[in-house]
Amino acid sequence: MNINLTLIMQAVAFAVFIWFSARFIWPYLMNQVAERQKMIADGIAAGEQGRQNLATAEKRVDELVAEARSKASEIVAQGEKQRSETVEHAKREAQAEADRIVAAAKAEIAQEVARAKEELRRQVSTLAVAGAGKILKREVDAGAHASMLREIEAQL
Repeated sequence: MNINLTLIMQAVAFAVFIWFSARFIWPYLMNQVAERQKMIADGIAAGEQGRQNLATAEKRVDELVAEARSKASEIVAQGEKQRSETVEHAKREAQAEADRIVAAAKAEIAQEVARAKEELRRQVSTLAVAGAGKILKREVDAGAHASMLREIEAQL
């Protein structure tokens, strides 16, 4: 093998190429690779942070749903309580109204009974006078014997 000038020039050119690449191109490529690695690491970290945020949000949503269900059941319970109170109040009012109507009817019946008794007393006194007149075979004067008739009415 014969080492000639061409081979030496190629070796020198190759050495210059390696030096130039190591001096100017290699640092630029390493910076680009480092930036790319950093960007990938940041993306992975952001993905993990997003996953954690999602888990936190899901927990919060579960808490809010549980709280909403709790409030809904409280509202339903309050509605049921208010409904039962309203029904009880209406029942009490209806019973009071019924008692008032019964009392008014009893009072009216008592008045009617008193009127009927009074009418019967008048009729009995008239019959008594008529009967006494027949018994005595003469007519009894109602005006003359008014006090006696009132006494008989009071006794009846």
